[in-house]
Amino acid sequence: MELDKLHKKLVAVAQANPPGNGVPYAFEKRIMARLAAHAVVDVWTLYGRWLWRAVTPCFSVMAGLAIWVLVTMPSEPDPHSLEQALENTILSSDDVSGE
Repeated sequence: MELDKLHKKLVAVAQANPPGNGVPYAFEKRIMARLAAHAVVDVWTLYGRWLWRAVTPCFSVMAGLAIWVLVTMPSEPDPHSLEQALENTILSSDDVSGE
């Protein structure tokens, strides 16, 4: 609907019905100002709202993975496993020499 037509219709209805005592001062001006104002979309506000809504699911996934890692982790880590793996890696080049 065009804004000019809407303005004319509202003015015609307002003139046909005089305001009573319950209508606040300059009420029609506030209504017309709201109709004329365009809603500006703030992209950063929308982005911030989406991020805040994503906090709960992300935190839930993080907590679930942390619990899963703690449950599946061995009670005592093998202190020689890293040492043995490093030694095997360093000495593997000697095994390939062909002798």
